[in-house]
Parts: sequence; C-alpha cells; structure tokens
Amino acid sequence: MRLFAAVLPPPAQLTEVGHVVDRLRGLPGAEGLRWTGRPGWHFTLAFMGEVDDELLPELHERLARAAHRTDPFPLRVHGGGHFGRRALWAGAAGGLDELRLLAERADAAARRSGVPMDEHRRYQAHLTLARSRDHTDLRPFVAALASFEGTRWQVSELALVRSNLPVRGVAGEQPRYETVGSWPLKGAG
Repeated sequence: MRLFAAVLPPPAQLTEVGHVVDRLRGLPGAEGLRWTGRPGWHFTLAFMGEVDDELLPELHERLARAAHRTDPFPLRVHGGGHFGRRALWAGAAGGLDELRLLAERADAAARRSGVPMDEHRRYQAHLTLARSRDHTDLRPFVAALASFEGTRWQVSELALVRSNLPVRGVAGEQPRYETVGSWPLKGAG
C-alpha cells in the first residue's frame, strides 16, 4: 500500500479552500495547472510510499502512540506558496510547532516500524492545490492566496491515508485517497 500520515481538515474548512480554488482557477494561466480536488486536500505529515502489509500492525501501534503523546492544537489554512515552478500550495497557521512535532513523531513511527523513509528534511506544512503542467508562473496565484485566512479548528486526530495512483492514460483521472486508520490525539478521544 502507498501510505502517508496526515492531518485532514474538517469539511467546513475544505469548503473554504474550495471557494479560494474556484477564484484561483479564474486567473490567467490557470489552464496550465493540474488542480487537485477536495479529496486530495490534506496536510501530509510523513510520506511513506509503498509499505509492506507485514509492517502495518506495528505501524498502526506506533502511530497510535505518537497521537496519544500529542496534545490537540489549533490550526487554520492560511496564505500560500509554491515549490519552484511545479506546485502551488496553501499554508497553515496556528499550532505550527505542534504540527511539526506530530510530523516528526509520525516519521519516527514509520522508521521504527521498518518503513524505509526518504531522507529527513525540514517539515513545511502545506496543502497542495495545483501542479504545473508547463512551468506556469505561480507568483500571481501565491499573491492571490496571500490574504486568505481560513477558519481555525482544533486538530484532534492523526490519520493514515492510502493513496491510489491515477490510471495512466485516463483523462482527468485523479489520485484516490482512503483513510485506513486514525487515532485521537491525547485526551481527544
């Protein structure tokens, strides 16, 4: 299974992001972007890639422990940025230290479970909105996101999500995401 640990924004916050994306899609150059859909809007904490089935029981146990050791914290979708000329994203504000800590704990849980993880890099909270097809200039989109202030919510859960890649050659096909496990943060369950 292709897996990642994530924080999933609640439906009301996803609706807010949807309104912003609708406006962004009307900007010049938007046709050069491949827009992600609501099911793909999440804050990835630790991308694990392909995980062998025999590692899942220990991975679940360790992720449960990571969640139990982390206090709930406030978060909101806020502003945006880009990774080079390839990805446009919305950012986060609020409990960023707690979000980073949860990301570190999810990464450590995967490593200790035997999941071969990529090299560790500084965590950047982001929710991917679009990917560039042809090196579209993303700066106007980032400028349009600059004033976005989503409504705050309390993060109370760590999710393990399965990513099913799109079928090659099928126009408009998007990755499909399925939550395969979730654990309440300390005192939230």
